[in-house]
Amino acid sequence: MVRYSNLLLLLIISLSILLALTQAEPNKPKKPKKIKCKDKWYPDCYKKDLYCPESCPRTCFVDCRTCQPLCTQPPPSPPPPPKRKPRSPPPPPATTYSPPPPQASSWPPPPATNAYPPPPPTQTPTPTPATPQSPPPPSEEAAGGKRVRCRNKNYPSCYGMEHTCPSACPDQCEVDCVTCSPVCNCNKPGAVCQDPRFIGGDGLTFYFHGKKDHDFCLVSDSNLHINAHFIGKRNPNMTRDFTWVQSLGILFDNHKLFIGAKKTSTWSNAIDRLSLAFDGEPVLLPVGEGATWQSPESSIAVSRTQDVNSVEIEVEGNFKLKATVVPITKKESQIHQYGITEEDCFAHLDVSFKFFALSREVNGVLGQTYGKNYVSRVKMGLPMSVLGGERKFSASSLFAADCMAARFDGKRKSGLEDEFVGMECGSGMGGRGVVCKK
Repeated sequence: MVRYSNLLLLLIISLSILLALTQAEPNKPKKPKKIKCKDKWYPDCYKKDLYCPESCPRTCFVDCRTCQPLCTQPPPSPPPPPKRKPRSPPPPPATTYSPPPPQASSWPPPPATNAYPPPPPTQTPTPTPATPQSPPPPSEEAAGGKRVRCRNKNYPSCYGMEHTCPSACPDQCEVDCVTCSPVCNCNKPGAVCQDPRFIGGDGLTFYFHGKKDHDFCLVSDSNLHINAHFIGKRNPNMTRDFTWVQSLGILFDNHKLFIGAKKTSTWSNAIDRLSLAFDGEPVLLPVGEGATWQSPESSIAVSRTQDVNSVEIEVEGNFKLKATVVPITKKESQIHQYGITEEDCFAHLDVSFKFFALSREVNGVLGQTYGKNYVSRVKMGLPMSVLGGERKFSASSLFAADCMAARFDGKRKSGLEDEFVGMECGSGMGGRGVVCKK
């Protein structure tokens, strides 16, 4: 009996020690949660990997403005005002029609000869109230984006169907009739937009800042040379200028084409700020979407893709471009700290190119990405890959083909194949890259 009592006592003591050790073991720290900023208005922070702090390893939030993880949710942006639906007018009150009273006469009526009493006085019927007109449809800005349509009749299921530009490019998009969806003009190979952001022929995105008030060679080939004039503003806290493409000087055959954005202080979407000239003569293009101009001396054709500030220009068998004049908005200036004032909104060009006859020796900031032996120096994974080479691509004037990379002689070389003919490219709205395939 004593033996069993000792064994029972020893078992109780062992369980007590095991329970004490279990309670004394410290809690293992939780692995911090990975979170990302999902607001595209903060490109420096958008989709950047962040981790929750130790004080709240699994329940934190991203403040996109400061790009920091917080344990408490930052105050949300004010929601857009709700759209008011016009109230339908109430139906007019139902009225019973009464016969009109007998016509009044200035002479006293003769005495009544029948036994029936005169009819009671009647009220004039109340006129039906006019139906109020419906309010006009909301403008493109209020609706959230420009409306665009597929204009290729070879795609009948999509032709004429209206789409709204996505939030990533509310004013500059077009419909991909194959997928029947809107795509941003600046997200395709051959695009030169913003603080100049380039998408090369290889589908990779890079930046080339150049210098303000200087000209640079974008494309140079045997029968095509494109220079760009950069405007900009110096930020005292940086070693470079903020720059944008203000105008293009294009040489082909023996012709000169000029496309530029006029200097503007206060921006208005209803005023045309686009300037065009061909061989030194201004191109007078009527205002209105669909307006066209054709040169009698060349195969160049110009047409407006919007009522103002946006055109498509094509030289048959050589190149096609789409150019739009856009301002630096107050919001963009605040986000990127451009320091834009009311004296100048730095109206500039957003351009996208498509080339039909480039040789494999083509050069230039953009042109080299279409070349035969080009190897991209873009570092994958970086939010901003900046391409140098200002000295190599610098030109003395807008129409001078004298940069170190120049190849223009005004003659098209025969027997050269364009490696990029038949290539299809696409991009998601939120991505920096472009995927291309034959």
